[in-house]
Amino acid sequence: MALRGICRSVRQVLGQIHQSRPTVVSNQTARCLSQAASEPEPSTDHNEAVSPTFENRNPRNLEQLALAVKDRGWKTSWPHREFYHRLVFSRTQHYVTAEVFSSTSSDPVVTCSTKEWAVKKELPSTRCVAACQAVGEVLAQRCQQAGITRMVYREIPWAYRSNAVQSFRTAMKEGGIILSEPKRKYIGT
Repeated sequence: MALRGICRSVRQVLGQIHQSRPTVVSNQTARCLSQAASEPEPSTDHNEAVSPTFENRNPRNLEQLALAVKDRGWKTSWPHREFYHRLVFSRTQHYVTAEVFSSTSSDPVVTCSTKEWAVKKELPSTRCVAACQAVGEVLAQRCQQAGITRMVYREIPWAYRSNAVQSFRTAMKEGGIILSEPKRKYIGT
């Protein structure tokens, strides 16, 4: 019996406390009662600090700034290995193929060929000068979509003078591709 009496008196006390608190009439009153938290002043000492866990999610950014490392390779090897992207143009007895290689991979990054049905069906021949020009236009468009605007293109001198190679180069340049890369910038530490 005494325990019930204590529980009843505790409930009465809690009920009186609950009733004595002021009630908020509207949201506007609650907003007026709350105070904005003070924000700390920004520190100017750490403006140029880079987080040690930072990861560059755009790996081509350093290439575009000419700060990325170029693999030099051996001086006696041809073609030279000092490039970010290299364009390889080849004509066989039946087809024309152009590929863009990265310096870090042996697989092509972007390709175009007259073996592709979309290109082949628009051409009278898969090896003529018009085919070379078409491959250049399509490859330039694909490179632009991939974000590759500069690449190295070194053709063998006796093959460079042909009309097919010249039309391919012209189509690539008109497509907005620069067929040379900037020299690498060396920053002293």
